[in-house]
Amino acid sequence: MTIVLATGNAHKLFEVNLILKELLGADVEVKMPRDFGFTEDVEEDGATFAENALIKADAIHRALSLPVIADDSGLCVDALGGAPGIYSARYGGEHGNDQKNNERLLRELDGVTARTARFVSAIAYVSDSHRFTVEGEVKGEILTSPRGEAGFGYDPLFYYAPKQKTLSELTANEKNEVSHRRAALAALVERWKEEGIV
Repeated sequence: MTIVLATGNAHKLFEVNLILKELLGADVEVKMPRDFGFTEDVEEDGATFAENALIKADAIHRALSLPVIADDSGLCVDALGGAPGIYSARYGGEHGNDQKNNERLLRELDGVTARTARFVSAIAYVSDSHRFTVEGEVKGEILTSPRGEAGFGYDPLFYYAPKQKTLSELTANEKNEVSHRRAALAALVERWKEEGIV
């Protein structure tokens, strides 16, 4: 079973492959759209993570006629009314600049003591016969300075209390056990099984 993951992000592809192999065995091969010659940018103009995931999955499925999973995910900070939310990747003004995103987040939370937050992942699955979304999340809090070398995005600031570490201080396997993406992918696999897809 070959599935297209709607991303150009190698970190995300690596995570998804690791998690799906663990959840399913070696039954699924996940590739990026560019592996099939699809290099267009899909405009994500939805109002929610789920809407954006569906927009990406629909566009790539139409172009390639292959099953597609698309993840839209981000950080929701309670003290900021859920921001950065769907704007997580470009919160600092430049898409995908982790340093600028983290700097802005710390500025916005300067002096704030209640720093609870959650990472949310919405995953859309679109094939010739199916179209649905699932979600997963992980709860934590935002530190006042980064810790750890691994991970990406907001991981160095996101403290996960059960492990007493930031997501950047976890190994890849530890992070994949607890991450929002794992929770969403586990929900996806459950739905696949219910629908007889795997």
